[in-house]
Amino acid sequence: MPYVDRQNRICGFLDIEENENSGKFLRRYFILDTKEDSLVWYMDNPQNLPSGSPPVGAIKLTYISKVSDATKLRPKAEFCFVMNAGMRKYFLQANDQQDLVEWVNVLNKATKITVPKADSLSQNDNSNRPAENVGIKKQMSYRTDIVGGVPIITPTQKEDVNDGEGDKNYLKQSQSHPYYSAKHPPDNAVIKAGYCVKQGAVMKNWKRRYFQLDENTIGYFKSELDKEPLRIIPLKEVHKVQECKQSDIMMRDNLFEIVTTSRTFYVQADSPEDMHSWIKAISGAIVAQRGPGRSAASMRQARRLSNPCIQRYTSRTGECSMYVGSHVNLPS
Repeated sequence: MPYVDRQNRICGFLDIEENENSGKFLRRYFILDTKEDSLVWYMDNPQNLPSGSPPVGAIKLTYISKVSDATKLRPKAEFCFVMNAGMRKYFLQANDQQDLVEWVNVLNKATKITVPKADSLSQNDNSNRPAENVGIKKQMSYRTDIVGGVPIITPTQKEDVNDGEGDKNYLKQSQSHPYYSAKHPPDNAVIKAGYCVKQGAVMKNWKRRYFQLDENTIGYFKSELDKEPLRIIPLKEVHKVQECKQSDIMMRDNLFEIVTTSRTFYVQADSPEDMHSWIKAISGAIVAQRGPGRSAASMRQARRLSNPCIQRYTSRTGECSMYVGSHVNLPS
């Protein structure tokens, strides 16, 4: 049975198939350390090994996407469960059914990504704010006009409690990240917002992010308290958004994909209803941006019609004739 040691780590013995698809299970001592964000296993309890003995294997918890019962996948391996990490499946054997259930529960709980509450973060921000900054007034610039011989002084900018952070939030777009931008324009109304889990572009690990959809862009942040998004995806670059057909291969439920010119973003919602809500909201925003007749099918038809040589049907004569038209530039 898994137990909690003096360092508040969950420990216990399991059998693991170290060589994938070998069918050979080896007895190992596992340590689940949520503070170090890792699951490591040793030949034996480290207390029984020479000091400084390295682990046999280790996995970062952020790479573990799902842990579930695998008795049907491996009927010959009793009390077997599977741990999906990246592109590999780790099969493990528990001591009994109760041991299996407890390990599956603690691993799924440990790999579940949580976001700190807004109250705790705002309290930390207030406590870390220097006392000497209180009461400092922002400098303002003014314009002086002479009207009828009377000087009129008016401020040239509005006083902002954020001390001009908004101007700093617009970063230059990078060549390597064509969709990287800093912040949503303030005049765009938010259509939908909420937390989802997305796959990274390089490491392929999954992280929980706060997504925000407006009439022109999709942006995602580390949390809802952040003012600067990690990335912005212009809706004009989105070809389609749909439920992911590879969800079974990627071992993710409620998975949908946002297909753009240079990359496909894989996003996991918290429920099937939430997934369909995101797909409907993003699709609706795209149609609204491109106009009522600018769906994907109509856009393809418009591109065909923009060919300089188009076959034209003459209703009066009932004959087809060729004419030369001009190219029409349509947003992709």
